[in-house]
This record gives sequence, structure tokens and C-alpha cells, in this order.
Amino acid sequence: MSDLFAASGLSDQAPRPLADRLRPTTLTEVVGQDHLLAADAPLGRMLASGRLSSIILWGPPGVGKTTIARLLADETDLHFEAISAIFSGVKDLRAVFEAAENRRNLGKGTLLFVDEIHRFNRAQQDGFLPYVEAGTVTLVGATTENPSFELNGALLSRCRVLVLRKLDYAAGLELMTRACAEMDRQMPLTDPARDTLIAMADGDGRYLLNLMEQVFDLAKDDDQLTPAQLSEALQKRAPSYDKNRDEHYNLISALHKSVRGSDPDAALYWFARMIEGGEDPLYLARRLLRMASEDIGLADPTALMVTNEATRTYERLGSPEGELALAHAVIHLATAPKSNAAYVAWKAAMRAAKETGSLTPPKHILNAPTALMKDEGYGKGYQYDHDAEDSFSGQNYFPEDMPRGEYYLPKGQGREHPIAERLAQWKAWRKERGED
Repeated sequence: MSDLFAASGLSDQAPRPLADRLRPTTLTEVVGQDHLLAADAPLGRMLASGRLSSIILWGPPGVGKTTIARLLADETDLHFEAISAIFSGVKDLRAVFEAAENRRNLGKGTLLFVDEIHRFNRAQQDGFLPYVEAGTVTLVGATTENPSFELNGALLSRCRVLVLRKLDYAAGLELMTRACAEMDRQMPLTDPARDTLIAMADGDGRYLLNLMEQVFDLAKDDDQLTPAQLSEALQKRAPSYDKNRDEHYNLISALHKSVRGSDPDAALYWFARMIEGGEDPLYLARRLLRMASEDIGLADPTALMVTNEATRTYERLGSPEGELALAHAVIHLATAPKSNAAYVAWKAAMRAAKETGSLTPPKHILNAPTALMKDEGYGKGYQYDHDAEDSFSGQNYFPEDMPRGEYYLPKGQGREHPIAERLAQWKAWRKERGED
């Protein structure tokens, strides 16, 4: 560490942020990532075998990606080389690879850590391939974005993706304990305020330590700050949410599945999370309309009407007043009886339409506005259903060369129950009258 400070013109005694002072010096000191670092976990097994493959570390900010990469280099006796995709270009990469080749010729391997690797374009990512394949570098890429969407398939196939987790409560508490030991002070927080501070950090260890440093600066040795005092003194961290990235799709999926699972409380929570994160309420309204059709359908036809009216209400009132109407729709959808029968029927009908091509309707249900068409049999034998017994003729309405399809199969939930009974009756009559 002294070499780093000497290189930067600083001494070991220069002021350093608390997060830097508490940076782990061994992998056993890393908190919250035991699922990767334990002896029977992926990185633990790699280190035990003495063979470290190229990996992509995917996780939120402040959970130890850079630290783990540096410590992996120490554990495997590799030269640690770090670059950032934000500040590096083709020239920088060439220099790194040339130095790694020279180092390899001297019998020393290189661990190349690439921060924000998803920021490199596709061509730049392809540039890593020959050096990774040849073993010139062991690549450790770090990204906060979903590698499946942001990294080349060719690069992904040569790396193992390891997912780092947000720091949980226990990990946050451990970091706070270490901070108190480093500062040689008691924690200047009541237990509820301690829990509030951990929640404020939202799983980001670096941010938690920065908050702790602020708390130490604000509080006297004998202070015990309450949650209210803490919130007043510190600015709350904005929720982790990117409307165009992975978290967006994760949260809308959580909302949709909570509605489908008839859990209004969870559905409201995810709806609120997206609103709090800055999501466009009209986007959420459109997704709610989809849920009304896909997951509720004819089990409660009012669901679509309620959701449509909630959307209109939001359009008139705007935020924040109009968001209550959308929350009303969320609760209605989550508590409504569920049926995807209409959704399944639509998909089945679409498949049949593609498979059968241009089959024409049976002639008896075609109009005959000309004498020629009448002579050809158009409209011949058509039975007017209102004049038939029970207002049901039971005629065939499918193409003559196509077997009868059965797409809509109501599940009997909510208002679909009487629909299912009517369909069963009509099917029986159709069979009696020789049309099924």
C-alpha cells in the first residue's frame, strides 16, 4: 500500500477515506459474498485447484468487485493490471496486451481487471478474445449491467459469469462494527438508527462506510442518534433503479407476477418501487392494461374497464394525484379472479390462422349479393340463429376443409363460470344436431 501512496505523491499518513482504510486485504475479509468465496463456492474451488479462469463479476455498486479482483491476483501470484472501459481506448488495450505478453515471456501471468467492461463496444470486446484464449491474460471483468444483454456472446462463452449480491443486513452490520473498531469509537446510533443507516445504504458497502464516516463527524462520543436525527442529518440514497436497464425489467416482472399471484400487497409494493424510482406512470398503466387482458380476462371483464378508467384519470390529473387511481387498478387486478383462457385462446387461434393459410369460409355463411354467387351456392342452407330453437343453430362456421378448432377453454373462475356452462351446453347441442 505504501508504494501506491508514494506513486501518487502521498504518504501513508495522508488522510484516507474510511472505505479505503477498511478495504479487505484477504478474501476472507470480504463480506456478503460467501456464495462465491467459500471453500465449496466457485471462486473457492478455483483457488483450491490453483487454476483461475476468466470471469465476469456482475453485481450492483459497492459490493466488492474491484477488491475481489485485486485479491484474486494476490492469491494466484498474478500481476494485477486494472483499466476502466470508461477511460480506456484501443491504444490503451494494445499497451496492456503487449506488456502482458512480455510479462508472460518472463514467466509472470497477468490478471487484467476491466471495470465497467460493458462500456466497451462489440469490436473492442472482440479484441480480448485472442489474448484470453491464448492465456496471455486472465480476464476479470466487472459490470453492473446484465452480461447477457451487454457483452458479446463470444466473450461470454470464454468467461464464467459470477453474480455478486447486494450486502444484506448481517454484512452491513459487520462493516459498521469494523468501522467502529477502526475509528476506536462506540457506535453513535441507537439500534433503530443503526438499522435505518443500513437500509439507507441499500446494499452498497462503500456507501455505507461513507455514511458511517459522516455519522462519526456529526456525532459526539456520547451521542446516540435516533432514526429521525439520522434522517435529518444524512441525505437518503436514491433507490437503485434504471428505467432502461435490467432493474426496470426485474421490477415490472415482479409487479406482473404479484398481480397474477393475487397478492395485492406485494403488487402495491413493486408498483410503488417503480414510481419512487421515477418510472413513467403511463408505462405502468399500459402494463396494467395488459395484465387485465392476459391474466384476468373474462373472469372479471370489469378489470379492463377499471384499469382503462384509471389510466384516463391519471391522464387528467397527472402526478402525484393520478397515481392513486393506478394504485386502485393494481389492487383491483390483484384481487380479481384470474383466468388466462382468453390469452391462451388468442395464441391458439393465431397459430391455427398461420397454419391454415387462405382457407375460405363455408359457403352457407357467405352472402350472395349477385345471381351468380347464389347459383354457386353462396348462402345456401344458412340458418338464422335467432329463429332456431334456443337461438342456437349449431351450424359449422369453420372452413369446410378444416377440422373444428377449440381454442377458448374458460377455467370457470369468476364470471367465466356461467360462460363455461353455456359453452358446454352449446357443444352438446352441436353434437346432437350433427355439426360437431
